Amino acid sequence: MSHDRDDLLPELLAHPWVADARRAPDGGLIVVPHPEALAVRPAPGGLLREFLEHWSDVYDWVYDRTGGPEHPADADLSGWLASDTGLPLPAAHMADWRDTTTALALSCRPTRVLEPGCGSGMFVHALGARVAAYVGTDVSATAVQRLRAQNLAHATIVPAGAHEMRSPTVTRVLTAAFGPDPRPDLILLNSVTQCFPGLAYLRAVLHDAIALSAPGGTVLVGDIRHAGLLDHYSRWVERAGDPDAAPDEIRRRAAERAAHEEEMLLDPRALARAATGTGRRVELSVRARTMAADTELTRYRYDVLLRVDAAPGPPPTRPEPSVPNALLIDHPDARTPHGLHVEAAMRDAVVLVDPDDPTRLVVAGPDSARFRPVEEFAEGTGLAHEPLDAFIARRLPEILRDHLRTRSPGSPLPRLSVAPPTAREAARVR
Repeated sequence: MSHDRDDLLPELLAHPWVADARRAPDGGLIVVPHPEALAVRPAPGGLLREFLEHWSDVYDWVYDRTGGPEHPADADLSGWLASDTGLPLPAAHMADWRDTTTALALSCRPTRVLEPGCGSGMFVHALGARVAAYVGTDVSATAVQRLRAQNLAHATIVPAGAHEMRSPTVTRVLTAAFGPDPRPDLILLNSVTQCFPGLAYLRAVLHDAIALSAPGGTVLVGDIRHAGLLDHYSRWVERAGDPDAAPDEIRRRAAERAAHEEEMLLDPRALARAATGTGRRVELSVRARTMAADTELTRYRYDVLLRVDAAPGPPPTRPEPSVPNALLIDHPDARTPHGLHVEAAMRDAVVLVDPDDPTRLVVAGPDSARFRPVEEFAEGTGLAHEPLDAFIARRLPEILRDHLRTRSPGSPLPRLSVAPPTAREAARVR
């Protein structure tokens, strides 16, 4: 049997998505994915493309199930289910969610908007008629078809992924929609990072967005799941599902849930590092989600504004001392994001997430206290939960088993596993 496995090594190495293959101590075979299969540029490699197509299929299914006149496009909240109950999030809360993002986008005073990942068109409708020109893209063919069927006078919709915003197709649409200056002054990437495979993809998308932006423009990366709160989130969901479970059992279940999380989560510093090295001056601000209701969308998510080549402002000032977030910490001095927001708005201030502690909030008044150079913000540790590795560990063996059935029909199929990411750097690349 071991001889049979050795005979299969050349067959595995013949697959273009495999960089190396070797016998494992337990008698199975370990494979190392080829870097080209994971590449973002110049075009997504095979494994990365499969990951992206998975999300495209997911949203096609969601939008197919929720089409029709009973789901008007300007109020379509398809797919928004609460993790703790499995039930749809309340419509009033989702409207607050939409309005919070809309207000943040309008605070950037946009005139030309590009929205990669426009989905069902929630912000196409909320923002499109309030700016001079709007271009939306999405990977879901169903979403694009539904929006195009509405014959929107104020927006152009094109099928494309977030990594394709500088493609010839999107470039032609931007030129036609925006006129002599095809550069958007607002790029809205809202609630899409969860579907990204990892940091390499995020970096490519952010670099494209920053390169495309007009001087003084803004890249709004909204509704980001905070990696520093993944454990807190997992415990919160498990307690909600079984409030009588013992603390040790909750911790065990929460750890298992976190380990199998299928979406991307980001610490703001990880995002800041992905936005460095563009050759442009970029400043960053991390905003708390300030909706009134206590749900995961308020507790565990945040927004980032990336301001590109903005005119220098006054010298930075110090923000106010941080306070505990009452949705995450039981403390006498704790405040909710919404409560702080109501007070801050009256004095032209904003509510930030403390970059050093995601369970704390900061109120910043003058504009200079809200933004910091992205290079400065990128210093220090920053977590990221990248779902691509788990996808590869599951999907690549499936593909290779089919490959072996074709190349060596009748041969016993070995047990296949994927080398961990740390082992890939030292792998032989053909």
